[in-house]
Amino acid sequence: MYLGRYISFNDEVRLADLAKAFQHAIKDQIPTSTSCICITHSTGAPILRTWLHLFHTKQNPSSCPLTHLIMLAPANHGSALAQLGKGRLSLIKSWFDNVELGKKILNWLELGSEEAWQLNKALITSETSELISNSIFPFVLSGQDIDRKLYDHLNSYTGEAGSDSIVRIASANLNSSYLKLEQSSLQLKQGKSISNLLITFHKQAPPTAMRILHKRTHSGYVMGIIKSIRHVPEDLNSKETITAIFDCISVNSPEDYSKIVSRFALESFEVQKNSLVEIEQKVHKKIITSTTAMVWSFSGYETMRVIL
Repeated sequence: MYLGRYISFNDEVRLADLAKAFQHAIKDQIPTSTSCICITHSTGAPILRTWLHLFHTKQNPSSCPLTHLIMLAPANHGSALAQLGKGRLSLIKSWFDNVELGKKILNWLELGSEEAWQLNKALITSETSELISNSIFPFVLSGQDIDRKLYDHLNSYTGEAGSDSIVRIASANLNSSYLKLEQSSLQLKQGKSISNLLITFHKQAPPTAMRILHKRTHSGYVMGIIKSIRHVPEDLNSKETITAIFDCISVNSPEDYSKIVSRFALESFEVQKNSLVEIEQKVHKKIITSTTAMVWSFSGYETMRVIL
């Protein structure tokens, strides 16, 4: 079935516009009673999540045709590359698999952007549990390795530890916390006061199934999470990725989902433990990749978000 095509986005197109276009495509080409599974890559994940937010979790989740959202190398909280500036679109275009991104899409993808913050805050505070209870199952599959042959020596982000060259594992991860801090003053004698920060709200997002894959990077024919997959039984790396996707598809109930959340967490721990040290032979350099976290602080809203 033909549903859509890649286009060059002009600078006025927003991520929400693409979500609305997807809704039109779904209505035009998929029968009402048909359910579907969607596999996204990179920026496709926030587009589909925005579509879910606008047309289903805010309205009627039970009407959603989507049953499984499998996100490969998703830029759920943005990408450090988007911060390079709008003048370097050609470099970013090549990294995002020849899909040219307009400036307003890049604005969304900047780490800590307002639009990304609002979408992820909604997911943390309510929407994840609503999705699961209505049998809409989200999954994150991502790598954390760097293809050194594609490393850009002018841009250190393409070799950032804990990333897949484009998206940090912490930025792909939807297992986040939201904290709201309020500043109060404690009055003391002689007119003096001490400011104090109090946590007035704290919410941990319901668990999202996340699997870190061996030797997978964002793009490319050698290690790319999509382009490097081969239909060869002895290719163990391809087998791992394909098996993980089918494991996601096999989930049919909230109970199944809870089990795969736990299993993926254990398998990801093993991948990270076994990938802690990388030896780059050509320059005899040891590279250590430890688990990472990201914190966003929004002083204007007196809020803080922690991404584990």
